[in-house]
Amino acid sequence: MRRYVGQPAAQGLASGALFALEGFQSAPPETESPIGTPGEEGTRLGEAVEAAKSGLARLMADVDAESAAIVEFQLAMLEDDALVEPAVDAIAEGAGAEEGWRRSLDAQIADYRAAEDEYFRARAADLEDLRDRVLRHLTRVDASAVPPGSVLIGSDITPTRFLETDWSNGGGIALSAGSAASHVAMLARARGVPMVVGLGQLDWAESEEALLDGGEGSLVLAPDEAARAAFRERREAEEADREVQATFAAKPALTADGTPVAVLANIADPADLDALPEGLCDGIGLMRSEFLFHGPADLTDEEAQLKAYRAMLAWAAGRPVTVRTLDAGGDKPIDGFTPDGEANPFLGVRGLRLSLTRPDVFKVQLRALARAAAEGDIKVMLPMVTVAAEFEAARRLLDETVAGLEAEKLPCRRPELGIMVEVPAVACAPDLLGAADFFSIGSNDLTQYAMAAARDNPAVSALSDGGHPAVLGLIERTVAYADDAGKPVSLCGDMGGDPAYSEALLRLGLRTVSVAPAAIGRIKAAIAGVDLSKGTG
Repeated sequence: MRRYVGQPAAQGLASGALFALEGFQSAPPETESPIGTPGEEGTRLGEAVEAAKSGLARLMADVDAESAAIVEFQLAMLEDDALVEPAVDAIAEGAGAEEGWRRSLDAQIADYRAAEDEYFRARAADLEDLRDRVLRHLTRVDASAVPPGSVLIGSDITPTRFLETDWSNGGGIALSAGSAASHVAMLARARGVPMVVGLGQLDWAESEEALLDGGEGSLVLAPDEAARAAFRERREAEEADREVQATFAAKPALTADGTPVAVLANIADPADLDALPEGLCDGIGLMRSEFLFHGPADLTDEEAQLKAYRAMLAWAAGRPVTVRTLDAGGDKPIDGFTPDGEANPFLGVRGLRLSLTRPDVFKVQLRALARAAAEGDIKVMLPMVTVAAEFEAARRLLDETVAGLEAEKLPCRRPELGIMVEVPAVACAPDLLGAADFFSIGSNDLTQYAMAAARDNPAVSALSDGGHPAVLGLIERTVAYADDAGKPVSLCGDMGGDPAYSEALLRLGLRTVSVAPAAIGRIKAAIAGVDLSKGTG
């Protein structure tokens, strides 16, 4: 029996046989096709690339908006001629389609991995995924089928591989590298798939029995009977916890001493509301509007946006709905809109910075939001605000937009205009943004910037600690200012959905959190266990 400890990425327990996640590094020799003429090989490659595109498009249609945006990024890469041209050149020089594609993609992957910028290094995993997809179509070998209930093991996993896996019969993910702040980790938490990252070098064999604990971040291989018995006890306790959480989920959140706490939901698409029973939460604290947009045409479709916002207001039935304006850039590019080739997209033109460079697009979204505000309690939240001048520019655009709608005699209302607190400069001096109607702390980016550790970089994932005194100090400063100024303040990042931080956040004065729907019961139960009338000891 071997036991490994890594970092928890998604809570839950999984037991089953190991299944290798490693990429489709090369086709088995017996599956290689005889090399035809360059024209024939070029045609084969073109057909395989088109088949891979079709597969990604189908996957986009079958998943939620947030997942679709991640898949769309890969599709955009595959549609770029610059990705395919080196393989075409290799085929013209006599290589077969498989060899030409593999050789050219491996070279580009190596270049990405050697890049100084972390953003480009992180894209190497997407290229590996695309390489393997096309190779599977060329060789007609399906390396992606996962037996039900398996524990997937490897160095890392791509978002599309996660989305294509059937998790309905259980299973989990154990990674020697990976990151708890990656897109896949976020997807795993949202879907309740146990995941552990940073396990280091692993000694394992295909189909070996594994016990995975996403809560404590452990992996046990070839367990003995004592380990199995302990795991069964843990699973029974987890099931009992789920029943308790389900009980709390249906009730208002209260601390043990009776302090009320508002628990709202984070969503990416109106379709997410289908899985949210009435009364489960106090409203929508974060609607990630960027996942409504899959290309330039969507950015200027005012009626489609209005329809989405109206659907949320109808579901909320008088409860507040907070919509974050387009937060494109960083790790969320939109083809034809976000800048290409930025040296560091996380510190570049993203969020409100990007929206202000494109007032034609920004005003379309503001029009849809102001029109929706006539029908319910909708609030508008600006992402990546850094200085007061940015907020003032956005406020002027909103005022102009409302005036224009009134001139057109269209029903509208000026919604409250607030900001995300995710840049340390704002958390250090929140009074400079005192004109905002409300504040919402984005703990993911705030932690990333405060700790100077990219949240999608496995090598520094241990530094991405929301519980660090510096991060908690920034949150405390923001909450204290908001309270003194009489401004509503909430937290909508991953910290809000993690019971490990619940007591600390409540003792800092926070009384509103917005979390993933799957975390609502868990957080309400954690809140109920905090007695603010007693000291921390």
